[in-house]
Amino acid sequence: MTTTDLPASLISTLPGHYYTDPTVFALEQARIFETMWFCAVRSADLPTPGKFRKVQVGRESVLVVRSRDGQLRAFLNICRHRGAQICTEDVGEVKRAFQCPYHAWTYDLEGKLIAAPNLTKMPDIDRVRYGLVPVHLREWLGYAWVSLAAEPPSFEHDVMGTITERLGDLESIDHYELDSLTVGRRITYDVKANWKLIVENFMECYHCATIHPELTEVLPEFADGYAAQFYVGHGAEFGEDVQGFTVDGSEGFDRLPGVAEDQDRRYYAITVRPTVFVNLVPDHVIFHRMFPVSADRTIVECDWLYTREVVQSGKDVSRSVELFHRVNEQDFEACERTQPAMSSRAYVNGGVLVPSEHHIGEFHDWLTQRLSH
Repeated sequence: MTTTDLPASLISTLPGHYYTDPTVFALEQARIFETMWFCAVRSADLPTPGKFRKVQVGRESVLVVRSRDGQLRAFLNICRHRGAQICTEDVGEVKRAFQCPYHAWTYDLEGKLIAAPNLTKMPDIDRVRYGLVPVHLREWLGYAWVSLAAEPPSFEHDVMGTITERLGDLESIDHYELDSLTVGRRITYDVKANWKLIVENFMECYHCATIHPELTEVLPEFADGYAAQFYVGHGAEFGEDVQGFTVDGSEGFDRLPGVAEDQDRRYYAITVRPTVFVNLVPDHVIFHRMFPVSADRTIVECDWLYTREVVQSGKDVSRSVELFHRVNEQDFEACERTQPAMSSRAYVNGGVLVPSEHHIGEFHDWLTQRLSH
């Protein structure tokens, strides 16, 4: 998104209204969040049949549930009778079925309509056809990803392909065995900023020397302003005297069993569009999921993942959690400081990106193309 009157060192950002206009946000819901693969829930959060979580995907409320056959399934959280939401709680458990609190239409964990008042007097009702509307679901990296599209895009291309573009191959992320790791800490952030500001922030490190003193102590190359995730296969190397990815650079935990020698003492960051950030370090993984709520509000759920042995033994994870928790708070504060300016007359035509941020322009091009179709 360049303009002819800018010097070669600068390219334009998106205009300010892209971050404030409810019409733009509605388009993003319809053409991005409701058509792509959206990372919904950690699979292990729903360990037994009947456990469910409700998540917002674009304009739709989606139920993800562990069914009786042990599989995860997803459905629109809408009763087929009169449209009431079946579940109003964000998480919970049902014994055998979901029952709408309005008229008691009841659905099993596979979505089939199994009971309703006077249902036996209506033998012409197809209980599968009038069951819950299914949503496409794939499990990968220990998470359930859903797609509302009638024909979802290629998971291999859109999700797995992004990992390949960043790391050079899928084998590199397989070494971290994310599906076998356990959540050691989860922090949910309520960020008063547009989701794109958070994505753009994560994609660049021009700000790192300014607002991330702890991070640049551990990863000195970040002080130079270039984002490590911009380069295929590159992992930012720990500082010479740094022992682990912790808030004070002290020793962390044993290297994850599958992590290769050339991945040791390195940090890899990956953006999976539209709403996922993956951060890989030798002894744990930090996994962000964003849930855009409105043009100026985004819920971010961040998981710190460790081996089962680390979590079950009760080892203290606070020093590694504290490092990226501070990074998150610093980043989100910066985004919240930026959000009000998006409606300023000074930002009507947007701002500019310096050379170390030029790759964000590709994200802007991708976004505008999605919104135009």
